[in-house]
Amino acid sequence: MTIATKIRKATFQHVEAELRDYDLTRREIIRMKNELLYGAGLSDDDNVGGGRSNLPGDPTGRTATLMVTHRKIEQMQRVVDAIEYVIGQLPDDKKKLVQLKYWTRPQTLTWEGIALRLGVSARHAMRWRDEIISAITEKIGWR
Repeated sequence: MTIATKIRKATFQHVEAELRDYDLTRREIIRMKNELLYGAGLSDDDNVGGGRSNLPGDPTGRTATLMVTHRKIEQMQRVVDAIEYVIGQLPDDKKKLVQLKYWTRPQTLTWEGIALRLGVSARHAMRWRDEIISAITEKIGWR
């Protein structure tokens, strides 16, 4: 995993956020798929209270809403697949870096603390992070 091209700071931060929210994204995908499959909220009229539905009443509008939801699920799935692929290819020490930095809640460790647990320098741990983020970015196809 070499850094082929320099990625933009905003993209780097976005991929880091996706890595941090990986578990939430997976749960959201499951929720959205269930909603799409089982039509939660898309039945004829569940609105007993008398207010208006937030979904379009016409079939074309409902189809458009489903298509937009489907595209969002696909995008989220691409991100999750890229993260899982890259993490699956990593050696154990780099997996531990991801676990400590992004998936440990609450985050109480600094880079020095993470590096100490990994047995490397803080700068080396940051280099590993850069490689991991770049690999995920490349797999997703972002710049």
